[in-house]
This record gives sequence, C-alpha cells and structure tokens, in this order.
Amino acid sequence: MVRLSLAAVLAFAVAIHAIATPNPSGARDVGNGQGKQFTTGGCVSNADCLEGCCANNSQGVGICSGRGAEFQNGKQGCGFVDPNAAATIAAAKKQVAAQGF
Repeated sequence: MVRLSLAAVLAFAVAIHAIATPNPSGARDVGNGQGKQFTTGGCVSNADCLEGCCANNSQGVGICSGRGAEFQNGKQGCGFVDPNAAATIAAAKKQVAAQGF
C-alpha cells in the first residue's frame, strides 16, 4: 500500500510539472496575437491566448492559462509580456517546422 501511495504522489507531481510548462503542440500560435492559443500552450502576451491570459510560469516562459488558474502550479498571474519575444517566436517557428504542422 505504501508503494502504491508513493507512486500516486509521484504521478501527481509529474502531472503538475507538465501543466506548468507550455505544450509544444501549439507552437504555431505563439506570438501571432490572434487569441487562438489553447490553455497550456505557449504565449508571449495575453493577445495570444483564447482566454486572454498569458501567465509567467515563474521561469520567464509564458503559458496560456484559464482565468482562476493563473496562479496555480507556480504561475505568476495574467499579463505576462515576454521580454525575449523575438527569440521565443523564433524557437516556436523551429518547433512548427520540426513538427510538420
């Protein structure tokens, strides 16, 4: 029983970590300002996100968040503006090219 509980705790910790990092599947919507990026996708400002909330994940990386979830998992609230937006957008374009979509 103890092993099962430890495994559950570790699985939960991994799931939380995954939520606090941008999902690379939405790379094509990073920096386009069209409000099409899904929750958990990367962003450089609120204009990228469907819900209008780009939160700093405390590591200087924007992640689209739902209202009410902008402070969960170490995120620091809506309104993040990436000071390295050009580099973030360039990296996202490389990701799109690698994904092929």
